[in-house]
Amino acid sequence: MSDPMRPPVAHRHPRTTSPGSDPLRPRASLRTAVVWEVLKDALDRQVKATGREALDVLDAGGGSGKFAVQVARLGHRVTVVDPSPNALFALERRAAEAEVADRVQGVQGDAHGLFDVVERGGYDAVLCHGVLEYVDDPAEGVRNAVAALRPQGVLSLLAAGLGGAVLARALAGHFKEAKQALEDPNGRWGAGDPVPHRFTAEQLTGLVEGAGLAVGAVHGVRVFADLVPGVLVDTEPGALEALLKLEEAAAELPAFHAVATQLHVLGETRGTAGA
Repeated sequence: MSDPMRPPVAHRHPRTTSPGSDPLRPRASLRTAVVWEVLKDALDRQVKATGREALDVLDAGGGSGKFAVQVARLGHRVTVVDPSPNALFALERRAAEAEVADRVQGVQGDAHGLFDVVERGGYDAVLCHGVLEYVDDPAEGVRNAVAALRPQGVLSLLAAGLGGAVLARALAGHFKEAKQALEDPNGRWGAGDPVPHRFTAEQLTGLVEGAGLAVGAVHGVRVFADLVPGVLVDTEPGALEALLKLEEAAAELPAFHAVATQLHVLGETRGTAGA
């Protein structure tokens, strides 16, 4: 569900394993670990709820398959929709290298014509990561994602957080830009801002609920990772794992949602919520 423009009901705790302990965890652990653990747990619950070991998963705007290939490695069938031929070529290569090419399909398309290329109501889970920031109508984007779900399904929604951008601009000394982002309806800090939309946790959960889903969990992503000097993480023994555990510990605390670079919302159909 990406756009051609593109360059709590129940608390669920991410597991706090080390970055290298789970072979299914994406490599860029600081940026993806929290989302991956929540997503993997949701898919496991879907397997139990449906009685089917192999789920049908749609990764809307999935690009080169950072999450899609990992989901396929769990044994699920994944369809990736993206407008970029280059990204889909990279997806094909990544899936082949991971030996899951038979479970990953790439389809060229975008948000506006989603159901021209995929089946409406045909998926047990839909991933919509890094998409809402770039569509003209975020509410429509969420409605389309929900319309792709089966009656019992889950939505994994990841989008740019307003507070993280405000904090980052302020810490960089760009105080006027930080104030503009704080006051702008779309969370933009200026004409040069490459992100068309940013969201608060309340806005994202409102979009999910407005599309008819129950909110299963909300997590802040990259609360600290984008603020810590990279040289510290790279050179200090044990720093990466310690920072990862800190991210996971803070992820579901509402106080930290307000300063996260990204926000992750797990939406569930009413029949799935609380199962």
